[in-house]
Amino acid sequence: MTDGLFDDTAVIRRVVREGVLLAGGGCASILQIAHPGVAQGVADHSSYAERPLDRLKNTMQYVYGVVFGTEQEALLISRAVYGMHTRVTGPGYSANDPDLQVWVNATLFHTATRIYQEIFGPLTDVEADACYQQYAVLATSIGCPAQKWPENRREFAQYWNRTVASLVLSQAGQEIAHELLHPRNLPLALRSASPVNRFVTVGLLPDHVRRQLGRPWSPRKEQILRAGLRAGSVIYPRLPLAVRQAPKTYYLGALRKQVARRRPATPVS
Repeated sequence: MTDGLFDDTAVIRRVVREGVLLAGGGCASILQIAHPGVAQGVADHSSYAERPLDRLKNTMQYVYGVVFGTEQEALLISRAVYGMHTRVTGPGYSANDPDLQVWVNATLFHTATRIYQEIFGPLTDVEADACYQQYAVLATSIGCPAQKWPENRREFAQYWNRTVASLVLSQAGQEIAHELLHPRNLPLALRSASPVNRFVTVGLLPDHVRRQLGRPWSPRKEQILRAGLRAGSVIYPRLPLAVRQAPKTYYLGALRKQVARRRPATPVS
C-alpha cells in the first residue's frame, strides 16, 4: 500500500528502483542536448560544468520523488521543477515547451527500459505497455499536456526513430557533450569510474550521434560493451535489493529531508 502516485506492483517502480539504470544516464543526457532547444537552455541556465553531479542529483530526486514519493512529495518536487523551468527561457526555447518536455522524458523512458531489459531480460508486452503509460507522469507532472505523450508504444517508436534520425548537435550541444564525457570537479572517489562511464555512454548512443561527437566506434568496442552487459545480467540481479536500489534510497532520503523542511532543492536544468 502507498499514498503515492503508484503502488509497489507498478511496473515503473520495478524498473526505476534499479540503480543500474544510472549507467544509461550519460546517454540520455547527450540525447537530450542533441536537441538544440534543450542544449541552449542548458548552456544559458545551467552550471553543469562546475557542478557535474548537481544535474544528476536533481533529476534523480525528481524521478524518485514522483515515482516513489507520497502524493505530497511528488507535488512539491514537481512544483519546484516547474518553477525552475519557468525561468529557463531564451531566444527560440523554453523549458516548459511541451515538445521539449516530451523529448526529455522520451530519453529517460527509452534509456531506462533499454538498460533494464539488457540486465533483467525483456518485459512482457503487458508490462512494457503499462510501464510506458506510467512513464507519462514524469512529463505531465511538470505541465506537459497528456495528449502530447505518444498514445502507445507503437506511436512512441515512430516518434523516437524520427526524432533520433533528425538530431544534429549544435555548437552548444557539442560543448555540453564534451563536459558530460569529461566531467570536471568530480569527487576523487568517482574519477576512476569516469573512463568506464564514458565508454558505456558512447557505446549506447546512436551511431550518427557518435560520429557528430567525433567518437569512433568499432566492432571490437561493441563486443566489449556486449560482454559487459552480459556479465551485468548474470551478476547484478543476484545482488541484494538494498544494494541495487541504494541510489533510490539515497536520493529519495535527501528529498524527504528537504520536504520535511518545506524547502525542496531547486533542480538544475
